[in-house]
Amino acid sequence: MPERVPHRQDAVKKVATRTAEGEAFSELVVHVFRLDGLLTAAGDALAEPAGQTTARWRVLAAVEETPMTVAQIARAWGLARQSVQRVADLLAADGLVAYHDNPAHRRAQLVRITPRGRTTLQRIQAAQRNWANTLGEHIGEHDLWTANRILARVTATLTDTPELRAHGSGSGSGTRRSTNPT
Repeated sequence: MPERVPHRQDAVKKVATRTAEGEAFSELVVHVFRLDGLLTAAGDALAEPAGQTTARWRVLAAVEETPMTVAQIARAWGLARQSVQRVADLLAADGLVAYHDNPAHRRAQLVRITPRGRTTLQRIQAAQRNWANTLGEHIGEHDLWTANRILARVTATLTDTPELRAHGSGSGSGTRRSTNPT
């Protein structure tokens, strides 16, 4: 008797499935991607009355306390250096930041917020405070602190993955409570 030929479906290599943990992480990623889009849109709406965008707000917020290089700003936010350079150049052209010599590095100038930039940032921050207070009341302080702890843990774990280390990414895990856009 000839050997039984498997049904086509049996012969096709089965695709590996995610574990329950992998499925939960993948679902979290979908929510975070959607949240990123929503936060960017909200940030743009909050920054627009001051003539700014979320991207410009991020750079202003990064240098609110102390001057930083473009590369440091990019790492702090987990962004590409080139995109931060473009935004910083636009802010400098508008007089909201200025480039200064960096005593620690001959070529990497420091980005420093100007008085006009500080006034602009404060206007955005005032709008953000009202928005954050309203949303915080709806969601609840306990749930928000729980979400913060979980997201910090996910960020720390993801930062240490080979995929991010190989691309030089993932070092932007610092948080800025008072200036973080949206």
